[in-house]
Amino acid sequence: MDTTKTDVKEKVNTEERPIAISVDNVSKVYKLFTKPADRVIDALHLAPWKKVPEHHALNDVSFEVKQGEMVGIIGTNGSGKSTILKIITGVLHPTKGDVKVNGRISALLELGAGFNREYTGIENIYLNGTMIGFSKEEIDAKLKDILEFADIGDFVYQPVKTYSSGMFVRLAFAVAINIEPEILIVDEALAVGDVFFQAKCYRKFDEFKKKGKTILFVSHDLSSIVKYCDRVVLLNKGTKLGEGKAKEMIDVYKQVLVGQYDENENKEATETTANIDGGANEELLEYGSRKAEITECYITDNKGKRTNALIKGEPFTIHMKASFAERVQAPIFAFTIKNARGTEITGTNTMFEKAFMEAVDKGVTKEVTFTQKMDLQGGDYLLSLGLTGYEGSDFTVYHRLYDAVSISVISDKDTVGFYDMNSKVEVKDAGKNGENDKIIRMPQAR
Repeated sequence: MDTTKTDVKEKVNTEERPIAISVDNVSKVYKLFTKPADRVIDALHLAPWKKVPEHHALNDVSFEVKQGEMVGIIGTNGSGKSTILKIITGVLHPTKGDVKVNGRISALLELGAGFNREYTGIENIYLNGTMIGFSKEEIDAKLKDILEFADIGDFVYQPVKTYSSGMFVRLAFAVAINIEPEILIVDEALAVGDVFFQAKCYRKFDEFKKKGKTILFVSHDLSSIVKYCDRVVLLNKGTKLGEGKAKEMIDVYKQVLVGQYDENENKEATETTANIDGGANEELLEYGSRKAEITECYITDNKGKRTNALIKGEPFTIHMKASFAERVQAPIFAFTIKNARGTEITGTNTMFEKAFMEAVDKGVTKEVTFTQKMDLQGGDYLLSLGLTGYEGSDFTVYHRLYDAVSISVISDKDTVGFYDMNSKVEVKDAGKNGENDKIIRMPQAR
């Protein structure tokens, strides 16, 4: 199959779509008053010489969302994610810049936004519907679908101030998705629901995308960002660091999390000094303090042969060699295996395995091996490597190599999901005429 033509076609189709949301050089500045009187003095310009400290929640942020796209926004706490959503939905006004929205928005912002806690669930449904512009008759027609999706029973007749956070978000999301929005905006709310409700919400996302609707999604759940989002916008301290494919932005975000993002280093792919054997990625991302450095890595199969093609069900070993430029108190050696979309599927490290918790002196070289059975489904994967540790209470990255080596798994039997449960199947006669129907045999713990 020629995927090149398909990719080009999809790119053209995306570019031809109308713009649903346009954010153009948006800034949001808050003045930090120390006491209420200062606010009055500033508003009346009674002391024009007095400078009021300012906080820049957003700083010249620009991006576009096309109709039918699901775009994620990620960043650390305080990066401006919720602020930009409130500006897009009209809850806040920008200090500078312009936002244009083409389509009816339904927004699920922080827990409780748009709900009167003294009202019952039913009353809040009608309140929200009326605020969006629906008549009572139109809300009546949607009420059944809302109640079925929320699935909170008779609590819908109780004041929402009596709800648990999970019940609250079930009702809020049910209202948000059943008022036929053209643009759905969700801010972290799904993290409150249980796993069954989250699964139902993500199925709804898929339905929305198939209908050509637009979704703007803020979440700290990076697996969901990778799985569902077409593109990702990365914010940090009110500034847009970049936008692009989910996998690329998440790799940069991880550098931000450990305080090792360097804008100049990330403009181009880094040339690694590590000796990577076979299947190496020429555009791998690497960073770290380099007090210790990964100098070599390769994979061997169950016969000890170096290879990147592994047979499903057979043992294999990941080899990592590292040199230490300074003494490190307790280095942690790690690996992670991701699929092509960037979802982290599995991995471990020497701390998890309680395999090595010793100090390493300057000038020493260590070789670490991880041996395990390959139970992933057939396909192509990416291996990332890490050398980290703690300096006091601070987590420190000495050297990381993202997507350093490709792994091809060869399989003659694939099951559902990412890996094989290696189930042993047994079928027995259970008796005739239902004589054993009431007997339930539970599997024994192993």
